[in-house]
Amino acid sequence: MVHQKYVSLMKLTEKGLRELADSPKRREVSEARVAAVGGRSLAFYAVVGAYDFVQVFEMPNNEAMMRYVLTARRDGHVEPLILPAFDTNVWSDIVGHFQ
Repeated sequence: MVHQKYVSLMKLTEKGLRELADSPKRREVSEARVAAVGGRSLAFYAVVGAYDFVQVFEMPNNEAMMRYVLTARRDGHVEPLILPAFDTNVWSDIVGHFQ
């Protein structure tokens, strides 16, 4: 089964900043939630700049991603920006139609 990839750019909320020490534990909870909807986390990074974290996911479909995101947002620790991502093979197939 082919899974869609997504990139999540996340900013800590005020609540997330107040509870920063619990961040590693929340990441473990996040991993379990991703698995519960049939997905998996491929990478997670803390970053410097406009966003605080970047996470790359594989999810079975948009609905699974939406379930995960809504659950994560209800917790109130991060505000995510979700971007569908296309690997180089898929991208090559897409742009191949423009030749």
